[in-house]
Amino acid sequence: MFWKKKAAPAPVEPVVSEPERAKMKINTTLLAQASARPAPAEFAKYEPPAGVVPADQKANLMAMDSAPYEYLNAVGYQYGYQAFPGYPYLAQLALMPEYRKMVATIAEEMTRKWISLRCVGDDDKTDRLDQLDAELKRLNTREVFRLAAENDGYFGRGQIYTEMKVPSGAMASDDPLELNTQLFLDPAKVPKGALVALRSVEPVWTYPTTYNADNPLSPTFYKPDGWYVMAKMVHKSRILTFISRPVPDMLKAAYNFGGLSLIQIAEPYVNNWLRTRNSVGDMVHSFSTSGLAIDMAAALSGDNATSIFDRAELFNKMRDNRGVMMLDKTSEEFFQFNTPLSGLDALQAQAQEQQASICGIPLVKLLGITPSGLNASSDGEIRVFYDGIHALQENLFRAPLKRVLDLAQLSLFGDIDPDIDFMFEPLYQMSELEQANVRKLEADTDAVLIGSNVITTDEARERVAADPDSPYQSLELNEEVDNELEDDDDDPTDDPSSGKA
Repeated sequence: MFWKKKAAPAPVEPVVSEPERAKMKINTTLLAQASARPAPAEFAKYEPPAGVVPADQKANLMAMDSAPYEYLNAVGYQYGYQAFPGYPYLAQLALMPEYRKMVATIAEEMTRKWISLRCVGDDDKTDRLDQLDAELKRLNTREVFRLAAENDGYFGRGQIYTEMKVPSGAMASDDPLELNTQLFLDPAKVPKGALVALRSVEPVWTYPTTYNADNPLSPTFYKPDGWYVMAKMVHKSRILTFISRPVPDMLKAAYNFGGLSLIQIAEPYVNNWLRTRNSVGDMVHSFSTSGLAIDMAAALSGDNATSIFDRAELFNKMRDNRGVMMLDKTSEEFFQFNTPLSGLDALQAQAQEQQASICGIPLVKLLGITPSGLNASSDGEIRVFYDGIHALQENLFRAPLKRVLDLAQLSLFGDIDPDIDFMFEPLYQMSELEQANVRKLEADTDAVLIGSNVITTDEARERVAADPDSPYQSLELNEEVDNELEDDDDDPTDDPSSGKA
């Protein structure tokens, strides 16, 4: 009997356990560096440029600013507020077309149609109105106010200096004592011919003299008594100040008693647009990535890799020659990756259109983009924009224009007529077809009223002749009919007491 020999069991290899991996530890310093954000600009006392404030007065004026900047900066860092960037920085931003288009469009619309003088009484003062209108044109009032509106948009404050002539014949700007005295609206202070010119002054050249920071119940609280203009003290009554976006009282000193500029508010949106535009441009330029698979052993081992870079330079030059790309079929392999470009136009357009939401200018005016779609129109947006411009005219221009108008009347006539006023011309203009439709409706209304004996044809004729938008504005009235009507009124036969029918 044969027994089968049992096979020896296979040797069991010992199980080697992997060493336990050490837990990841992140260095706190490295974590702080990774989560660090650029420090925002802090609120601080405004430092005027050299020469604006006399050196012996600067320390006392700076001491008046007692705003709690430490508290403001702590809160500002938490919420990401932006402090006053300074006039040099704002001046650099004013060179960029995105900001200039916003500010210039608003300033031009505010002065495009301008004003019309009017008399609220029944007296005929056409001659005085004509002289006053000519004086405003001589002073170049519209252009100076446009510059003030632009300075308000660029820097947060615009100012206009009213140049007056003193009784001796010299200019007030050359007389330090006269500059620091109040300019009363009185014929004794403003004689005939005293108003010389209006001059726009950028806020970088001005700094407030003194102001009341103790009594919030006072009407002069945080309102400067005057301004230093390149070391010259000028009374506040001689400078017209324009601030459309004022800041809270505790920030007025930090903003040089100006307001928020439009370009400071729009800066984040413009930066987003510029970053998106540049990113889209870079992506379009390099949407296709080409390469060569070659033997990199020599270069990676530390040998001279000059030949590899020469090959890459040759490849790049031949890629743009719109000709033939030549490869070594035994040692090189060509590959290419293309990045999809769909949707980039929408992202870029969205970033560009967001700028209009800050300045309130319709896209068709700011960017020249017309709405698309059936029966699409920008008429509604234009009307809303004009309503906002009119409100800005009333808030920003009304008081300074009234001041200029009173000074001009004193300089021309020696008195101020309370019946003379002005109104801002409406910005919206109807098309010729719309004007024709309005005239047709008015003519139909006149026909109904004449047929009902409510008005006469002569009264309708007077209305047409008095309409400045009518093509019949120079229509001569029927004086013979008017005389006949007056004669009929004087006829004694119409008197019931005469006994005649």
